[in-house]
Amino acid sequence: QKVQQYIVIVQATDMEGNLNYGLSNTATAIITVTDVNDNPPEFTTSTYSGEVPENRVEVVVANLTVMDRDQPHSPNWNAIYRIISGDPSGHFTIRTDPVTNEGMVTVVKAVDYEMNRAFMLTVMVSNQAPLASGIQMSFQSTAGVTISVTDVNEAPYFPTNHKLIRLEEGVPTGTVLTTFSAVDPDRFMQQAVRYSKLSDPANWLNINATNGQITTAAVLDRESDYIKNNVYEATFLAADNGIPPASGTGTLQIYLIDINDNAPELLPKEAQICEKPNLNVINITAADADIDPNVGPFVFELPSVPSAVRKNWTITRLNGDYAQLSLRIMYLEAGVYDVPIIVTDSGNPPLYNTSIIKVKVCPCDENGDCTTIGAVAAAGLGTGAIIAILICIIILLTMVLLFVVWMKRREKERHTKQLLIDPEDDVRDNILKYDEEGGGEEDQDYDLSQLQQPETMDHVLNKTPGVRRVDERPIGADPQYPIRPVIPHPGDIGDFINEGLRAADNDPTAPPYDSLLVFDYEGSGSTAGSVSSLNSSSSGDQDYDYLNDWGPRFKKLADMYGGGEED
Repeated sequence: QKVQQYIVIVQATDMEGNLNYGLSNTATAIITVTDVNDNPPEFTTSTYSGEVPENRVEVVVANLTVMDRDQPHSPNWNAIYRIISGDPSGHFTIRTDPVTNEGMVTVVKAVDYEMNRAFMLTVMVSNQAPLASGIQMSFQSTAGVTISVTDVNEAPYFPTNHKLIRLEEGVPTGTVLTTFSAVDPDRFMQQAVRYSKLSDPANWLNINATNGQITTAAVLDRESDYIKNNVYEATFLAADNGIPPASGTGTLQIYLIDINDNAPELLPKEAQICEKPNLNVINITAADADIDPNVGPFVFELPSVPSAVRKNWTITRLNGDYAQLSLRIMYLEAGVYDVPIIVTDSGNPPLYNTSIIKVKVCPCDENGDCTTIGAVAAAGLGTGAIIAILICIIILLTMVLLFVVWMKRREKERHTKQLLIDPEDDVRDNILKYDEEGGGEEDQDYDLSQLQQPETMDHVLNKTPGVRRVDERPIGADPQYPIRPVIPHPGDIGDFINEGLRAADNDPTAPPYDSLLVFDYEGSGSTAGSVSSLNSSSSGDQDYDYLNDWGPRFKKLADMYGGGEED
């Protein structure tokens, strides 16, 4: 603890140590003093204190500091802490910090304020290595630790969770089932607990908010879809008014005992049978939503009213759940019959139900299967009804055919009524090319002089009769166009154009419709003479006095042109 190492320099000299004539040399000896555990660890203080909230674990509540004069971070220095007394339930442990060698008092098991408000621990510290021979433990190797527990608001809990009760189904609304109450562990806090529903799938239950009493809000039915293995399960919430509030949940399981509250039913609801007996029968099965002993064996019977049921049909029981329905008479007319059957269960008291089975009676083949004609007849359709159905089908097909023909004809007329325009020249639906110049005039055999306007009419008069240019006015009498019939103006532009086309084609004096027509020819002259000879003059002897006789509207003109006196 004082000197850990000694460095000794040794000198050797010959000639008996004569420094003047002898030779000498030195050597260094390093002596390390090894540590032994001759100093026990000692607490820096005799008492320590700490505080921990209840229900908390893995919380460090106090740090214990010790002093050890041995070599640090060696087995002679490393401390080991132990709790000697004060913690019989093992709520605490002390772990050593490898760096500082301090002891950390840690909660490993939750403490309850209502059970223990404080803990008085006695702690001892030692080293990893045992003390050296003859060294005794120090009184300061033991210390006391006081740990206080603080109270927190704990959630209420249900002592019996899950709670199971048994009762018969069908209890009336408002029946008290049980009291499902919770306990608040905070005995030293004056708190109130209130209850509410957390999960009630069928909404069958109510709970009193103050005392947890559970009553029925509807009739409990064991055959409901909310029942699993005869058990209905609901969850309730209990919450206190602490700061902050805390709550706990509890599950109530209700085992429902079956009662005979469901009458049996028959399957199937529809069947078919041959019109003659001994060919086939109808197998009937009874089903009941209840469970044993409120189910089979079942009793099957036919009602006495109407009497035709027992006259035409008979039922035979096969076993407790099955029976057979067959014809009693030798022949029954094809058709659909409602056969009532009374089925009774074995409950106490027993319940019965009258089930109606729709039986289709039809003619059958040798295999016992209904024929096609028999199936139609069994449906209740006579010969007249079948003929009426066939006639309706034929009429419907005829109407469809006429509609298709009319549509095709209308489509054809629509195509014929289109404007007489070459589709290639129709600017509405085509892309026109304006940059097509062709090969020029050299590859075109056209007489362009024919397109020029003539200056005289001699060439027309000298021409052979019947030959003329198409841009000349015809010589001769005016053409007599055929009289067009007076008809109403067509509503379709296509009809109007077609009518004009037929009139033009029947006119012998008109040029062909695809010839070059001249529309700017005004004729050779006018019998009315020229209007350029008319002139006006402001001077003359014309008398305009008659304008005074035309009334007040012409008074201004009379003053301007008449011979009145000037103002």
